[in-house]
Amino acid sequence: MMRHPDTSDAAAVETLRAALSRRFGEDCPVDSTLRGLAALACMASRRTVRRYLPRAVDRDLLDLLCACALSAPSKSDLQQRDILIVRDRAKRQTIAALIPDMPWIGEAPVLLVLLANGRRLPRIAELRGKPFANDHLDLFFNTTVDAALALAAFVTAAEAVGLGCCPISVIRDHATQISALLALPERVIPVAGLCLGWPADAGYISPRLPLAATVHEDSFDDRDLAAQIEAYDRRRAAAHPYRSQRNIARWGEAAAYVWSEDKARQYAEPQRADFGAFVRAKGFCLD
Repeated sequence: MMRHPDTSDAAAVETLRAALSRRFGEDCPVDSTLRGLAALACMASRRTVRRYLPRAVDRDLLDLLCACALSAPSKSDLQQRDILIVRDRAKRQTIAALIPDMPWIGEAPVLLVLLANGRRLPRIAELRGKPFANDHLDLFFNTTVDAALALAAFVTAAEAVGLGCCPISVIRDHATQISALLALPERVIPVAGLCLGWPADAGYISPRLPLAATVHEDSFDDRDLAAQIEAYDRRRAAAHPYRSQRNIARWGEAAAYVWSEDKARQYAEPQRADFGAFVRAKGFCLD
């Protein structure tokens, strides 16, 4: 039976449509009779938050968010992901000092680290007197995907109650130091940090590539990528131009510094070339 929308649904539909239009630069049809429109509107409207109010996040609320995050899908119900709450102030400041261009790491009320846990399953096999016959790349892959799913679920849950988040992938630039700092054992590695707090500003909706470039049907097709990137660059620059350019000394100053130029410059420089060695040193087999 079709459900009739109410007033709150109508507001959610408008929020959802507006957010998707700003995000993708196109109108996305929204069925006003759908359930969960408020949740969809929250997801579509998500904003990275890097400035927080000096207001603590209650421990009970943090536990609730962790529980919701760990309710995310998990490959074969293996549950190979954990959440580490960094409460120790000295440890927080050590991590912040490693990444000085992201001061919000030290300023946010809460810092979490999402962990890929490949340790628990071999230990369970040992406890049950069974061989562990899958010590290869798939173990690493499954643990990191599980951690990423929990990260996404945590962000969704946090934003649903009005909190703001900023994922920190750059902790992997310092994986060895952070692993030692947090006493991470063999086969447990940091996947991402997550700053959390009550937002001090509204932030903004970051434009995304058009759906035509990222949603495929029946087979992969990127024949129109160049034109799609060019159009996206123009749209993103009009909405949120970059304040600075990467490595002008090497690449010069671009007359039009757009998203594709920024990302090309970013990945023209080696990043985390030692991460594979770190993962192997932590006991993961990548073959």
